[in-house]
Amino acid sequence: MDPSDILRVATYNIHKGVQGLGPARRLEIHNLGHAVEQLDADIVCLQEVRKMHRREQQYFQRWPDMPQAEFLAPEGYEAVYRTNAVTRHGEHGNALLSRWPVIGHRHEDISDHRFEQRGLLHVEVEIHGRRVHAIVVHLGLIPGSRVRQVAQLQRFIAREVPPHEPLVVAGDFNDWGLQVKRALAACGLYEYEEAPRTFTYPARLPMVQLDHVYVRGLTPLGLHVPRGRIWWRMSDHLPLIAEFRL
Repeated sequence: MDPSDILRVATYNIHKGVQGLGPARRLEIHNLGHAVEQLDADIVCLQEVRKMHRREQQYFQRWPDMPQAEFLAPEGYEAVYRTNAVTRHGEHGNALLSRWPVIGHRHEDISDHRFEQRGLLHVEVEIHGRRVHAIVVHLGLIPGSRVRQVAQLQRFIAREVPPHEPLVVAGDFNDWGLQVKRALAACGLYEYEEAPRTFTYPARLPMVQLDHVYVRGLTPLGLHVPRGRIWWRMSDHLPLIAEFRL
């Protein structure tokens, strides 16, 4: 198989670049920068990415002086970020880092109630002259909210993604059942099914898979979750890496 025919996609909830609570909390964004590079993915879908946070910036001496999406982008990658949630001290959202040229992007608010601000990020990239659509999601914590958010995602895909163009939907689905999987299968989206134990959460002792990469118009080839202390120290989620044939 020609290596240029393989698309490598990673999804990673980075927990806003900080781990721990209270005085014990530590800044992990610099380690995450090395980690993202190690993933060696063509497309990296990130959730819980800080654009800025005034209080954390004052607390941590080495807080980056640029938004986290740009800080995490390896050399040669394009970073696309859109805010989902505005809080008292800052804002955070989804990001996509691409090794390939970005030719368009848009954002849609999928908040279901006022206590959880959520959004989807749609980015179009050009790979070997082909347009590939990637949607980054971070769904809500309440089951009913997820059902409505997936329905909104389905409507967005029907409206914005031509059926003949390859599509990737990746992120933190906050769901360990089959509800989301069945709903996405109804729009032709599937993930690699043959990998055993691709649990991603909680990072220290993963027991469920909250993070997924679904595709339409691409052939799933494999799935991998990096493990070990170096990974579980950086975030409460482990990254998920999926490979597809274009």
